[in-house]
Amino acid sequence: MTTIQMVGAGLFAVALVHTFSTKFFERMAHRRPDHAGVWHLLGEVEVVFGFWAMVLVVAMMATQGRETATAYLDSRNFTEPMFVFAIMVIAGSRAVLQMARDSVHTIARFVPLGGGMAFYFVALAFVPLLGSLITEPAAMTLAAMMLRDRIFSVGGVSQKLKYATLGVLFVNISIGGTLTPFAAPPVLMVAAKWNWDVWHMLAHFGWKAAIAVTVNALVTALVFRRELAELPRAQGDRAARLPAWVCALHLLFLAGVVAFAHHPPVFMGLFLFFMGFATAYPKFQDRLILREGLLVAFFLAGLVVLGGQQQWWLEPLLRGMDATTVYFGATVLTAVTDNAALTYLGSLVEGLSDEFKYALVAGAVTGGGLTVIANAPNPAGFAILRGHFEDEAIHPLGLLVAALPPTLTAVLAFQLL
Repeated sequence: MTTIQMVGAGLFAVALVHTFSTKFFERMAHRRPDHAGVWHLLGEVEVVFGFWAMVLVVAMMATQGRETATAYLDSRNFTEPMFVFAIMVIAGSRAVLQMARDSVHTIARFVPLGGGMAFYFVALAFVPLLGSLITEPAAMTLAAMMLRDRIFSVGGVSQKLKYATLGVLFVNISIGGTLTPFAAPPVLMVAAKWNWDVWHMLAHFGWKAAIAVTVNALVTALVFRRELAELPRAQGDRAARLPAWVCALHLLFLAGVVAFAHHPPVFMGLFLFFMGFATAYPKFQDRLILREGLLVAFFLAGLVVLGGQQQWWLEPLLRGMDATTVYFGATVLTAVTDNAALTYLGSLVEGLSDEFKYALVAGAVTGGGLTVIANAPNPAGFAILRGHFEDEAIHPLGLLVAALPPTLTAVLAFQLL
């Protein structure tokens, strides 16, 4: 253990505490109006890990020199933050959102639930499973924006319903991407090395995840059935319907970014073409979520920088566990570190049994909804929905408590089925 590793672990711990203390900084902004901008900045959850990652880089420059610090940054893989930014903006565009809403409303007609329960159930069940095809960040963006417009924006909706919805959404997105080997970040980290294809994922993870996602969505809809029944009927899009060729072109952009998710020069090039199209035809666009996407990318990039200094204690911890222990250990560890980083570290250990591999990945996706840092798509949902909570802030303890019941459902599905 080197000095900089100790510093990195300390700053990682400070960043975790910071994520639970954002309301303190918001209060400081009101008490100290002369520097309100700085306090508001530190009160942004998406800024936390990027800020402390900057502190880590400064510490590395001070103790090891500029070349060592820049070499460390060059060694980090920032593909995921860039991908999440690009996919969030495209998935949040008016055309893609219109098609997603149409799909959800069409399916909801065949669901025997009354009032807003059918839409609610489909949004929390179908869209997370759709994430196995369009990737989890895209599914999170679509589901969060639809729930924002249909549930969170309605006056009088209780905080209990909002937190319960957020907890189910985060858990379902985390496990709903396990039907394929490329959609969920923790699966993606190990699929190629362990030779996990689509059939393997469906046989070992997918059907269990589908059951858990369905149960979570249905139970939550039934628990809040009275409140959901009082929601106003869904209205059609206020804006004019978009031409079919515009929707088709947006789908091509989305599919292209997903297909080349591991090749930043390609998917960022496609993203720039998308931005060019959006600028050329503003009448086909609403406000693009560029700010939210950049904040989420900054959050994930900070997690990549800080997370790179945690291998010295995480890897030995995983090595000392058996298959059963690693499942629950991974579920708990995922709450305090990105689940993709956890499975990546596990993939570095040679000679693992099939049971250990399954337990590691299943545990990582099970705990993916407990905190905002547990799963890469979570900051996207956080950024889209937090403005509709009290004080425009989502309390980490509130999220943790809300995510525990659906997490328990996932535990039962992955461990007993």
